[in-house]
Formats: sequence, structure tokens, C-alpha cells
Amino acid sequence: MANRWASEDRAARRCRLRLVERSRFRRLVQRALDALPPEIDAYLDNVAIVIEREPSAEDLEDAGVEPGSTLFGLYVGTPLTDRGEYHMTLPDRILIFQGPLERAFHPRDIPDEVQRTVLHELAHHFGFEEREMERLGLD
Repeated sequence: MANRWASEDRAARRCRLRLVERSRFRRLVQRALDALPPEIDAYLDNVAIVIEREPSAEDLEDAGVEPGSTLFGLYVGTPLTDRGEYHMTLPDRILIFQGPLERAFHPRDIPDEVQRTVLHELAHHFGFEEREMERLGLD
């Protein structure tokens, strides 16, 4: 993942940690989804947005995150650009990791970073690669 999405834990530990209430964090994710254009909804009918406290070891491995780094979000599924027929399959998942976002950013910046993370992972669902996301400011 790009530099932004795999941040050094040492830098994160230097930030003051103020936990965001789970319900507020959930609302931040929902606000990011609500801000999407209505035309996007049709493409998200088989996508589950899941908030996790921390990424698992398997999540970190799947994302290719180096030891000592962390992950803010993860798209698990088949991008729309890589699909053929698509019937009766499990939903794709977008995982948003609350703990790493809280540790890496000042509380006043968390709403923007949650939105950026949600958009970044949705971009993976639509088939965008990291290089394309950098150009769009979603790195």
C-alpha cells in the first residue's frame, strides 16, 4: 500500500491518543458514505462496510504491510473492473480500522482521514490502482 496507508507505528505512538467513541466513529464512516453521489449506490449493493478496532495479522499480510507498520483500511473482494458474471457471491468487504486512525492522527483530523480512507477503499472496489489514487489525492 502507499505510504499514507501503511504508517510507521513509531510516528503514530508520538501522537496523543484520544479514543473516538465507537458510535461517533460509525457516524463518521456513514457520513463518508452519505456524501457519495447517488449514482454510486447501485455499485455498492453487494459491499459490506465493516469497522474493526485493529487489523488482524492476516489483514496486514494480505495487504503486504511491513512489520512495524499499520493499516487504516482494506478492500477485500474482486474489483468491478475484474468481474465477469457476478451472481450469488459473498459480499465484497471494506474494512475500516479505527485504532490505527486514532493513533496516527490528531482528533480534529480524524473525520477527514476517515473519509479519505473510505474513498480510498471504495476506489479499489472500482478498480483503481495505488498510482491512480495518488493522482487523485487518495494516497
